[in-house]
Amino acid sequence: MKPQFQTHLVNGTTGDPVLYVDFLFQRRALLFDLGEIVALSPRQVLRVTDVFVSHTHMDHFIGFDTMLRLMLGRSKRLRLFGPPDFLDRVAHRLLGYTWNLVHNFAVELVIEAVERWPDGELRRARFRSSRAFAREEMPPATASDGVLLDEDDFRVRAVPLDHNGIVSLAFALEEKAHLNVWKNRLDELGLPTGPWLTELKRRVRRGDADDTALTIRWRDRHGEHQRIEPLGLLRREVLREVPGQTIAYVVDAVFHDANRRAIVQLARYADRFYVEAPFLNEAATRAATTGHLTAGQAGRLAREAGVKRLIPFHFSSRHTGQEALIEEQAMTAFAGGKA
Repeated sequence: MKPQFQTHLVNGTTGDPVLYVDFLFQRRALLFDLGEIVALSPRQVLRVTDVFVSHTHMDHFIGFDTMLRLMLGRSKRLRLFGPPDFLDRVAHRLLGYTWNLVHNFAVELVIEAVERWPDGELRRARFRSSRAFAREEMPPATASDGVLLDEDDFRVRAVPLDHNGIVSLAFALEEKAHLNVWKNRLDELGLPTGPWLTELKRRVRRGDADDTALTIRWRDRHGEHQRIEPLGLLRREVLREVPGQTIAYVVDAVFHDANRRAIVQLARYADRFYVEAPFLNEAATRAATTGHLTAGQAGRLAREAGVKRLIPFHFSSRHTGQEALIEEQAMTAFAGGKA
């Protein structure tokens, strides 16, 4: 069975950092960082419900304007998560435009922004097109165990990293449980595949009681059908629960002990580890000066975290034409070679 989260780097390994995460069974997507997004189709952008921004350097946030333009005039709710002072950055971007005609839109675009502070405090604000995107403060919250977003089938966790004196957030997308469907058991029970399986999984993840009734409707060449089955029977007979996948995402971090410990803990046993590797090992001084990792350091972090797959990216333009060498150095360190 395919993983629920389908990921790809929108701009490859050398362009602005943007990781697009598409949901296999839902019309929904997440973004990690918001650099240039013109490579995404409008349909792909409009699937996005949540954006996780590591920090607001231009190459990590310039895509906000493109997203805003596509979502204006549509009934949308967009959530943005970022580091300290992120609310001010979002407010300033919105204030850069004149909104005297926005009242003509028949539907409302709502943007909710959250900034994650190192002590775990989450400061929040809302910006609505119906109010010309005036800032509305929302009650603060706390990121328990670093969790920014917690839904039925996944959570997103964040840790603050040092990027030469500013906070750059690193993220982990964690599927709570991966529920596989036994197709042969469906056939034996005379049940079809279809959207009802998504509802079954949602209720199982939510912990609904076994005697909860689930209505199954479908249509075939013999007409329309309906059956009602208890959740417990379907859970036992149709589903197989396996550990969910984890995707870790790390960019723009100095290589020192505090960052190393935080990254290793966040990415522990991740299925996919997207990590910046801007510089060759030979440019370690330049990496340290600019607050970035070398290829070898990225590979070492992946090895220490015990990740299953390493995907280095965010390569520096100073190494144009040497991308294969960056990957080779990262993979060598990942395999246990010299970093």
